[in-house]
Amino acid sequence: MPLCGRPLVAYALDTFRRAPGVGEIILAVRPQEAEAARRLVAGGPDHVTEKVVLGGVHRAESVWAALQEASPDTDLVIIHDAARPLVSPALIERCAQAAARTGAALAALPAGDTVKRADDHLVAATLDRGLIWLAQTPQAFRYRLILDAYRRALDEGFHPTDDSAVVERLGRRVELVEGERENIKVTYPGDLTAAEAYLRARQATPAARCGIGYDVHRLVEGRPLVLGGVEFPGPVGLAGHSDADVLSHAIGDALLGAAGLGDLGRHFPDTDPRYAGVSSLELLRHIRALLAGRGLEVLHVDAVVVAEEPRIAPEAGRLCAALSNALGCPAERVSVKGTTTEGLGWAGRREGIGAYAVCLLGPAITCT
Repeated sequence: MPLCGRPLVAYALDTFRRAPGVGEIILAVRPQEAEAARRLVAGGPDHVTEKVVLGGVHRAESVWAALQEASPDTDLVIIHDAARPLVSPALIERCAQAAARTGAALAALPAGDTVKRADDHLVAATLDRGLIWLAQTPQAFRYRLILDAYRRALDEGFHPTDDSAVVERLGRRVELVEGERENIKVTYPGDLTAAEAYLRARQATPAARCGIGYDVHRLVEGRPLVLGGVEFPGPVGLAGHSDADVLSHAIGDALLGAAGLGDLGRHFPDTDPRYAGVSSLELLRHIRALLAGRGLEVLHVDAVVVAEEPRIAPEAGRLCAALSNALGCPAERVSVKGTTTEGLGWAGRREGIGAYAVCLLGPAITCT
């Protein structure tokens, strides 16, 4: 079905392409839609492998067909209904993180209405709505767990209405991750109208937002020198809680500022052991998910590294490629330059390296 002039599945496909950590996307479709689906995945980003498989008569058969096409070294699988076009990268990430901890997780919302159990259109019981959750997708699982669960379900002729049900049959607990109200499922014609309204509300985001970022770290011996996710050889590196990548930090600060989300220290404090030694590209991927959750994407980033050494120009292409991959945007939207202070100040004395960045954000979805 078309939504705002695009196939319904295209919206979820775009969101998963931007979601951190996603390296492979498999669409299970009806045979008569296979060619159209292949055209959709033909325009995907280089960092994501995309495939189309033919689905079956039942949901379980379609999921099973897709699971068998996953790479053998897959760790986590996230299963999502194409009929939920408004899923956010942030929700995808929360489900994946929960599944990484527990093995199985699903997005769900606590029931807001009183829930009745019926018998032939008569009320048989009033259920405690405090115990009722309404399942959504995405649902995330360890690959071997969901593969085994579906194999057993199909062998026994069990056809679930959602994926966690096959894991529950194995006696495994499934973690609930609070879903999102906008993550509606398009089931009836009126749902398309609601989905379009949500998309138009997202489009009401200001046409463009700009941000500025700055960071500096001291040079010390015994640390690797990492800029924009690229390691530069040499006897000294930058001191810091994470990898001290000043270039990525400046860009991250600019992005957060443009989105009105504060600064880097608010989201990744240097008192949190989770970020000790972490790659700053991972921080940028997390910021990308935050931006996407607000319906924003990176339109352009321009950054300058202030240092006597190393020389940035020879590595500018590698830097732009690494940064654009983390930000989920084309490499031509990222510019990195280097400059010196001609021997003046702390940079001239080779005491540290600094970086400045400005960015431009815009709406991630255009509804025409």
